[in-house]
Amino acid sequence: MRVIESEGLGKRYWLGDHATAYSTLGETLTGLLSRRRGVAERDELWALRNVTFAVDQGETLGIVGRNGAGKSTLLKILARITDPTEGRARIRGRVGALLEVGTAFHPELTGRENIEINGALLGMRRADIRRRFDEIVVFAGVERFLDTPLKRYSSGMYLRLAFAVAAHFEPDVVVVDEVLATGDAEFQQRCVGKMSELGREGRTVVFVSHDLGAIGQLCTRALWIDQGGVRLDGPAQEVLDRYLRTAVAKAARVELPLDPDAPAQVLELGLTDADGEPLETLARGEALGLRAVVDVREPLTGLDAAFWIVDRNGARIVDVRFTDVPDNGGRLEALGVHELRLVLPPLLPPGEYLVGAWLGTDERDFYYQEALALSVVAQPHDRNELLQRRRVVDPAVRWEATRQGARAR
Repeated sequence: MRVIESEGLGKRYWLGDHATAYSTLGETLTGLLSRRRGVAERDELWALRNVTFAVDQGETLGIVGRNGAGKSTLLKILARITDPTEGRARIRGRVGALLEVGTAFHPELTGRENIEINGALLGMRRADIRRRFDEIVVFAGVERFLDTPLKRYSSGMYLRLAFAVAAHFEPDVVVVDEVLATGDAEFQQRCVGKMSELGREGRTVVFVSHDLGAIGQLCTRALWIDQGGVRLDGPAQEVLDRYLRTAVAKAARVELPLDPDAPAQVLELGLTDADGEPLETLARGEALGLRAVVDVREPLTGLDAAFWIVDRNGARIVDVRFTDVPDNGGRLEALGVHELRLVLPPLLPPGEYLVGAWLGTDERDFYYQEALALSVVAQPHDRNELLQRRRVVDPAVRWEATRQGARAR
């Protein structure tokens, strides 16, 4: 049975003055006249255009795409938070949505009160709320803080409770955005396990994530959204493979658009060899350098940065934060422009990889994106048999064989 049907879906936003309401009759008439003259057409942004797909009951659909592609807008329409400008989206059944941390939670109310209120908003009977209450609390890990106002919760506690509420009230459709990326690794695994369990129970899951490994692990099908449209819809591994190959242009260095109002920003990213020289292609057995230029414009406690590398199947081979090295301390928090450079030992077997970067704090992401494509090629002396082996890493190793003497008779 089709649970989600999207037909010709489009969402338009007005930019500039047309995005605000007119407060006087004169402004209203001026705005209408401008639209008739075609000025508004230059100020419109289509976040989605002509998006058509369907999801069956019990299917787990992953959605991938670069920042600004329209993924979050699509989820908000599916969750009935916003209406489409054109087309239609039909969802059969109750939707449990986790699009932003603590959405629909009241900070002055306790965790217990917010669970009960959110359950009622989702259409649950009081008896059903009581039946699932303990399970939600245990999953979220907030037992000690259950009667504490939410305004005293950390962002991680908000996240855990929000996901627990959305996933445990037995919705027919669960819609989850990239917000899971802010949780710790152990909680992320619990979330993935819970979403997998929901799929086995016959519920439908729509999952947006930059963690391509989670998409590959959880989803049998994926949708690639690019510039507001569907670029590819098919088996998850096929979509991930195409996305990894074509979503990011190969370049030794990329400059990112300047945003002077951002408290912190990544200005530049690049690939280098061990000596810092730019490269686009790495030979097997050679060290890899990853470089970022970061501008910190405001004091930010806990500012951190990371690089990660994923293979063509979406598996994360490397995920390293700046603060993983204890003596780095808070050096990234100082105001000004910083050049960060990470050198990785020879690790990667021949193949195609995607390099991602992150800049943020526990509460806020300033940048989180796959940014660079990397090819690792074989050495001239590599044997074909070596290249055909399937392995995640290919570290430089040294074998030793010492003859211990003749065999005893």
